[in-house]
Amino acid sequence: MKVLKYLFSISIVFSSSFYFTQSTEIEDIKFNNIVNINGESTVLNGGGLREKYGFMDLYVGGLYLVNKSANDNEIVMADENMGIRIVIVSGLVTRDRFIEALEDGFKNTTAGSSTQEDIIKFKQFLSDPFIEGDEIVLNYHKSDAVYLYKNGEERGSFRGLEFKQALFGIWLGGNPADDDLKEGMLGL
Repeated sequence: MKVLKYLFSISIVFSSSFYFTQSTEIEDIKFNNIVNINGESTVLNGGGLREKYGFMDLYVGGLYLVNKSANDNEIVMADENMGIRIVIVSGLVTRDRFIEALEDGFKNTTAGSSTQEDIIKFKQFLSDPFIEGDEIVLNYHKSDAVYLYKNGEERGSFRGLEFKQALFGIWLGGNPADDDLKEGMLGL
């Protein structure tokens, strides 16, 4: 009986440590499984690779939510703490190309709204060159704003839920920047 209790205890420890691993690798990039956003724990919902032309790797993105979900519309529309982490994996992703892709994304997004002033702010907040390995984080704070970070440094914020909906819609909306990345972020 003692042996069975011991084996049962060991199996719980191993299964717990496996389940609560500190990070997950997505396309060779480590993503923490839990991230604090606006004082609340969020979990890595999923992630994937953003490609162009089916072979050109651009960046790896991960989505963080309070509770895991595969419902793209609910995620985009929700007024909850959440975030997107992007890690540049190609020298082809320049600051100008990233801003251009955001502009296209805002034109194609199927939710929320953004303005030309938002694009100008992105250009100001991301004024320095991009290099491979750079990290862009977009954290939405419930009922407040999207906060933009580059390599751990806060660069600025964008007020309002409608802007958050438009921004997250770039990756998760009805006309996403990359279908495979969207599916990966949704954990599908």
